[in-house]
This record gives sequence, structure tokens and C-alpha cells, in this order.
Amino acid sequence: MKIIIVGAGKVGEYLFTDLNTEDNDIILIEKKQDILNEMLSKYDIMGISGSGTNYDVLEEAGVNECEVFISVTESDEVNIISCIFAKNMGAKYTIARVRNPEYYAKYDFVKDALGIDLVINPEFVAAREISRGLKYPSAHSVETFVDGRVKLIGITVGENNPLKDVKIKELQQKFNIKVLIGIVERHGEIFIPSGEFVIREGDRVHFTGIDEYVYKFYNLLKVGDKKIESVFIIGGSRISYYLISNLIKENIKVKLVEVNRDIATSFSEKFPSKVKVICADGSDSDVIDEEGLKNYDACVALTGIDEENIMLAMFAEKLNVKKSIAKVSRISLLNIIPPKENFTFVTPKRLVSDIIISVVRSIINSEGSNIETLHRLSNNVEAVEIKVNKTSKAIGTPLKDLDIKENVLVAYIIRDNSLIFPTGEDSILVGDTVIVISKASVIQNIDSILV
Repeated sequence: MKIIIVGAGKVGEYLFTDLNTEDNDIILIEKKQDILNEMLSKYDIMGISGSGTNYDVLEEAGVNECEVFISVTESDEVNIISCIFAKNMGAKYTIARVRNPEYYAKYDFVKDALGIDLVINPEFVAAREISRGLKYPSAHSVETFVDGRVKLIGITVGENNPLKDVKIKELQQKFNIKVLIGIVERHGEIFIPSGEFVIREGDRVHFTGIDEYVYKFYNLLKVGDKKIESVFIIGGSRISYYLISNLIKENIKVKLVEVNRDIATSFSEKFPSKVKVICADGSDSDVIDEEGLKNYDACVALTGIDEENIMLAMFAEKLNVKKSIAKVSRISLLNIIPPKENFTFVTPKRLVSDIIISVVRSIINSEGSNIETLHRLSNNVEAVEIKVNKTSKAIGTPLKDLDIKENVLVAYIIRDNSLIFPTGEDSILVGDTVIVISKASVIQNIDSILV
């Protein structure tokens, strides 16, 4: 598949790094020659120096023959105009990153009237991810499927956790709740567990099920884990804007600390009487102490500096704040400091990349099955939501009789708006949506689960 990406910033680089592993032809358009040269020396892609709004540059890139056109420069206007040009020149599917809240508020107009197929706002997506994480404060990851009706929650099994020393096949009998343990991480090794697998203290366990069941199961495992009722935010970013909007709807108490007076004033004007805004340096321990961070249930660090966000979240953890979340742009930092139960990260570019990867895989397999949602649970584990459009070898045969690949798990089947917790007797049918968890195997379509 021919894919054109405009912009070699953090999001752009992460995208073509990832998409280039999908056996696609990637062409990068980048205005700055030195950055373009650096990218071409690091990755097996083609590149053109110029602007995505330049007709001649787009023509040279072969926009008329590209299946997917993605514009992720720092400028919303460039991204929108580039996609409009590309669509009119023959690009089949266009994706624009749009970060400005004023533009994103007009999502339908930008998408429909201007002919852009997908509009993505990384900050909006990140804020939504943080909001979900705050609902499960002791979870190190929260993923959603089927418009939020199915959850995949990651926790660490502590000394007193009821899951400790439980055999997978005894899970339903012990807890009487329909949830499925899909992944277990132990000492750096990842397992798609069988029924005989025994959960041990220190395991990082991911369980999935209907939202209602998952929440009940989570509360069973975390007795006394109180709901987040107050959040201390450091940094008045775009993510902060969307996050505060979400928190207000949940009647959660919010305090924002922002060092820039103009930005602090704008937040006071946007959320009068709803948010306490303090103009001060949130990285100053005296300020944090004076503003009473230790009295809040959660701390979210959203400054523009990764290291500062990590240090602030770690400091909040030491103050026994129930949940600390740090925004981190550089993926490499996550390999140094892994997330814990009450200390997690949000990475906007990774979230955006997962959305775009799912779109690309769906386009590749548009006649067979579409990838509706994709989540990267670690470097080599994916959880995907697949819409089955037509017959295949995986359809119509009971799961117990299918030759399913090793380390691939069919976690849920959604049929006619009903959620099916699959047994070996259940079959996949045309029209179903299937949630699959896979280790070290790229799921392109429903046939990808078979040997």
C-alpha cells in the first residue's frame, strides 16, 4: 500500500516507523531538508523536500496513486489544506491531525464539508485516556472496545490480591463474574495463559469483559479502593483543556497550576468557578506543598517537558497521592521507568499511531474484515477489535475445532449488539465483531488468527 505522510515531527516519525513494518511503501514530505535527510538515513522510506500544501510537491509524491494520505505537521491549517488538496488530486483516504480546540469543536464540518476522512486530535484522545485511567486508579492500563462496552484492564497482583495463586480455569468458579484473563506479564516474559496457568504475586495481569463485569471484578480485587474525587493538574496544555472538560462533567474537584500568566488567565476565563487556577511554577516543591497536592486523589503532570512530568508524578507518588499520571512523548523513556499501579503514563503520539494503524489495516482488508480498534499492550502484544465482513476459514466452525495460532486468544464476540463471552462451542459469523489478543503476531484480518 502506498502511504504519504506529511511532517516528520514526533507523531510523523512514530507513524512511518510503525507503518513501515507493515510492508507498505512510505513517502515522507518534510519542509526542512536537514530533518528529511536524518529520517531518510534512519529509515527505509522515500522522501521529498517541500510543503504538503504545494501542488507540485504532492504531484511529485504521486498523491493520485496513494491509498492513504496522512498530514501531521505542527500546523492545523497545513494539515487541513494538505488533505483537501490530496483528496481532490486522487488520494483515496485522508487523515489530518487537528489540535486546535476551536477547529476540533467543528469536527463534523472539517470532516464532512472539507472531505477529510479522519480527523484526529492527539490531545483529545490523550485526555480521554487519562479520564479512563482515573476511573480505575489502581490499574496500570485501561483499554476500551465496542464504544466502551468492553474493557481491558491491567493490574499488578499484590501480596493480598485475591487473584494470587489462582488457576485460570478456576477463575469463574471463584469469583462468579464473566471476565477473562487475556495476558500475564511475569519477570519481563509475556504469556497468553492457558487454563492450567497459575497467577502469582507480582504478575501484571490484563483482564477483559463487559464494562459492568470488569468494574465489579476490579472492585473485588481492590477492596477499599476509593473513587477519584479530586485531581491536581500541573501544566495548562491542550490536554488539560479537554481533561478538565471531562472531569467537570463527572463533578470532580480540579486545581490547575500553570506558570504562564496568560495561559492561566485563559483557563480561568474558560472555566469560571469550576476550576481553581493557580499561576505558579508547578515544578517548585514549595508551590506543590503550599497548594496541597498531598490532599488530592490524583496528580496529572502535563507540562511540555517529559522529564519534568515524570519527576512530578513520582513526587506525587511519594506523597501517597492515589494516582499519578505523566504525559510522555518519548517512547524510549518508558523502557527506563515502567508504569506501576498508581503511577502511569499517557503518550499521545502512540495513541494516535494505534488509531491510524487500525485504519490502514482496515483499508488493506476492506473486503474481508476491518480493524475497528487497536491497542498496543506492550512491544509485542496487541489487542484488536475486528469487524468480520465476509466468509473466511475462521467462520462457521466452533472455536475448539479451529486451528488457532499459538499465543492468540479470541476474547469476545459481539453479535447483533449482544456481547458473547466465547466458549469452545461458539463460532465466528459474518457480521460479528471479534476482540482478539495476540502475542508477536500482527493481526491484519480474521484469517490472521489461524495457522
